[in-house]
Amino acid sequence: MRKPIIAGNWKMNNTAAQGVELVNAIKPLVKDAQCDVVVCVPFTDIPAVSEAVKGSNVHLGAQNVHFAEKGAYTGEISAAMLKEFGVEYVIIGHSERRQYFGETDETVNKRMHAALAAGLIPIVCVGESLEERESGKTESVLDVQIREGLKGLDDVSKIVIAYEPVWAIGTGKTATAEQANETIAFIRKTCAEVFCPKCAGKVRIQYGGSMNAKNCKELMAMPEIDGGLIGGASLKAEDFSAIVHYDR
Repeated sequence: MRKPIIAGNWKMNNTAAQGVELVNAIKPLVKDAQCDVVVCVPFTDIPAVSEAVKGSNVHLGAQNVHFAEKGAYTGEISAAMLKEFGVEYVIIGHSERRQYFGETDETVNKRMHAALAAGLIPIVCVGESLEERESGKTESVLDVQIREGLKGLDDVSKIVIAYEPVWAIGTGKTATAEQANETIAFIRKTCAEVFCPKCAGKVRIQYGGSMNAKNCKELMAMPEIDGGLIGGASLKAEDFSAIVHYDR
């Protein structure tokens, strides 16, 4: 059985003080969760939120990591810097990083390997645009992102994969539960071909396309969906808690 994982991606929201306030509101609401609970916070929030989650079942994540251990990379953050503050998870290759900041399958791959080498758990994002879906290219796009983005990985179950249809990020549009399940099943099938059926059966694959308190039950009832990478709904304690407790 794959343990579900619900991860909040705060994106560029919340100062450190606001982050602590939010996490303190979340903790009592999710203390008996049956899934893994993660908050992926802005870099400047990490030290304060790291202290705030201590002793709780809320795990700390970052939203990006550089692939070099150190060096002349102004504005970047290394895996060792994240580990120092107790970060456990890191989002890699989010559609917004690909769209606005030139992230490629090659850089996703390098960041993933750097994260794993430091003992972090990568949440590697894959997904297609609306144009690609409408032109029937969903599977070919995902196939390339998996084969190139995860190249050199010895066991795919060491990471978390987040399927995020780009057309459903921040638009209010959501793939139907059946669409999401079908596409995640394809991702798992591709992982079985590239890696092995056993580790593909163990890898946790989240849905990251505007999952919220209203649609989480239907999405999480699908057999291939192992959790959610939550954007806007993770910024409100009650909404995030409702998703964490999708099984109630």
